Amino acid sequence: MTSADHEHAPGSSELEVDEVATAEAEERAQEVLREHDSSSRFRTNLGVWAWIVGGLSVALTLFHLYTGIFGSRPSLIQGAVHLAGATSIIFLLYPASKRLSLERRGVPWYDAILAVAALAVNLYIVVQYTHLTSNMVQILGFSQLDYIVATLGIVLVLEATRRCVGVPIVLIALAAIGYSTLIVGQSWENFAVGTFFTARSGIFGTPIQVSSTFIFLFLLFAVVLIHTNIGVFFNDLAFRATGRFTGGPAKAAVAASGLQGMISGSSVANTVASGSFTIPIMKKAGFRPHFAAATEATASTGGQIMPPIMGAAAFIMAEYTGIPYSEIIIIAIIPALLYFLGVFLSVHFEAKRSGIKGLPLAQLPTWKSLLKRIDLILPLIVIVYMMLSGFSPARAALWGVGVAFVLSFARKSTRMSFAGIVKTLEAAARTALPVIAACATAGIVAGTVTGTGLGGRLGNSVIDLAQGNFLLVLFFTMLASLVLGMGLPTTANYVVTATVAAPILYNNFDVPLISAHMFVFFFGILADITPPVCLAAYAGSGIAKSNPLRTGVTALRLAIAGFLIPFVFVLEPSLLLEGTVAELIPALVTVILGMAAIAGGLAGFLVTRAGTVERVLLIAGGVLMVYPSIPVSAVGLVLAVVVVVLQVIRRRRGADGPGTAETAIA
Repeated sequence: MTSADHEHAPGSSELEVDEVATAEAEERAQEVLREHDSSSRFRTNLGVWAWIVGGLSVALTLFHLYTGIFGSRPSLIQGAVHLAGATSIIFLLYPASKRLSLERRGVPWYDAILAVAALAVNLYIVVQYTHLTSNMVQILGFSQLDYIVATLGIVLVLEATRRCVGVPIVLIALAAIGYSTLIVGQSWENFAVGTFFTARSGIFGTPIQVSSTFIFLFLLFAVVLIHTNIGVFFNDLAFRATGRFTGGPAKAAVAASGLQGMISGSSVANTVASGSFTIPIMKKAGFRPHFAAATEATASTGGQIMPPIMGAAAFIMAEYTGIPYSEIIIIAIIPALLYFLGVFLSVHFEAKRSGIKGLPLAQLPTWKSLLKRIDLILPLIVIVYMMLSGFSPARAALWGVGVAFVLSFARKSTRMSFAGIVKTLEAAARTALPVIAACATAGIVAGTVTGTGLGGRLGNSVIDLAQGNFLLVLFFTMLASLVLGMGLPTTANYVVTATVAAPILYNNFDVPLISAHMFVFFFGILADITPPVCLAAYAGSGIAKSNPLRTGVTALRLAIAGFLIPFVFVLEPSLLLEGTVAELIPALVTVILGMAAIAGGLAGFLVTRAGTVERVLLIAGGVLMVYPSIPVSAVGLVLAVVVVVLQVIRRRRGADGPGTAETAIA
């Protein structure tokens, strides 16, 4: 069997692939990533500045390893060092505009000045910590220098975020600043020092506190884990498990990308990394380019809601809700599995309609070869075990990093030299930059929403718009989460939706706290595949050479379960284990049957090809079955059964064309 090197997981796979096509796809992948993902638009020709960027990056990673082992500094100091290192590197690494990333060698003088300023304003907090937190400051007030430093710090954070995350979250933060100062009437001086010199809210609030203590360590864990070739292992495992069934290449892509996506923390980046390998295979199997791209984007997006990592958002959710992380990952299992079941069903019926079969068993990896690499999942097992056993996230992450690091020496291909270790430390810091910047800016939004009462006003406005109708309130909250989540990395996405949209549900209606937070988290993540701003779908279309908008619409169809499940677990909390088993089982059965009917209706195939009327009946029946009410679900079941009976009769009469005599399930 041939081997292929993959951008996301160096090493070889047993799958037979077209190496030329894969190499071309990887090259296009990098172009697509730079086009659609702000975090990938870094300078590629740093010259001598590469040593400075590398040194700062390694120092930042070593700082987090040190504090993870020996204990964190006071939260304001920990956050200040965390942000100082990140923002200074961002100004050196990311140009002011997209076109400058490839055109110029080195770092311009003005970005060097901004990098020094970013270090200075944050280290000012470290040096002046006693002064800034003293009782005298509360009595006498801050000095003029304090106001200047705070103002400069806010401006630098917003500009750093714009460069490596994008404009949307900066605009939201500017709107929050405008609301606080212009509408509420808070003076700029008080707003600035409150936003930049306090660990309770603002820039150094909960998001940065969580980011600086253990999210960084989990990102380091992901970098080390990928170095062990776990990405190739996930691919081979997924193809061996599902590749021989109907539409196997697409089903394998869904499984592999979901597993990798939960670690990566970015739908767009994971779409490009995994898609450079999976999309050519899906196209070769017979899937249309836009469908192959949409499948990859949908799976990579779903990886962000997959426990136990959930794109690192699970840790912030634990802080916001007060629910232990060990409980959150259990609560999230059923919704995540239902999401991927919906994608699998959509892929299956599309493959049946198109007559696409699985791959020959001889082309798939062997179980024997997979068992030889089973140790690669040991770091994940260690982290989950330690978190469930009550260890802190930081301690669990450190153990995960240590185990993954040791495993990297088990194989010659992944064994790290001293230079390799240094590069890994640098890569961890680079990976964390967008997350740190986004968390800092999201802290501005969160501080404004909670500190000014804006959340309550937004909730009342939504309720008035919906005229008190709960389903309409859920619909408008969904729209708000989709808009707020556009273009944001997973962690910042959750912070913004959790502070702006989630209170609408739990403050004004009898919605459990975890249900409200999971609802907005789902829809914030799904913004990556929701037209017109569906960055993950656009990234996949660039690799597949398909129409971007058509790819986005197809991704929306494939992820239809993801748009229904949050409504179900708000109306029926038993899906989030907020109830009895007797309530959970009927809800699960009707949801699964409903998703199958909807997937078949949208694909135009269930037992055989479906006509227009049959498709409408299947979709309507599926929606009714998904609704958590036994009488309503019964009506939906009747509609679906009618279609199944009609199709079985027609198939037995041989009224369909070639390929329709196949069974619906492989």
